[in-house]
Amino acid sequence: MGEVQEQPAAQERFGRALIGVVAASGLVYPLLLCAVQLVLTQLFVVDVAATALWLAVALVCSVALVAAVRWGASRRVLSPWLLAGLAPPVLYEAWVLWPLLAG
Repeated sequence: MGEVQEQPAAQERFGRALIGVVAASGLVYPLLLCAVQLVLTQLFVVDVAATALWLAVALVCSVALVAAVRWGASRRVLSPWLLAGLAPPVLYEAWVLWPLLAG
């Protein structure tokens, strides 16, 4: 009797994991686009507003990707470590943009 109840639960976990992987893989292209746009706006055409916009979009896509994977793994979506992991890229971008903002 217990085996019959475990089978739908296992199928539900497997389905949730697959949905999480598909959702996360759908965010890979937008992240790649953000990376290319950030390079273009920082190196070739220095545009602070565009850099800030693409950085914000990249951060949203990154959080959404990790949240999709965590949701698929049946873990809590929001995590202090997830937000702490965003600090290095934000600090790097602030360091790159500081001369433009200060000048």
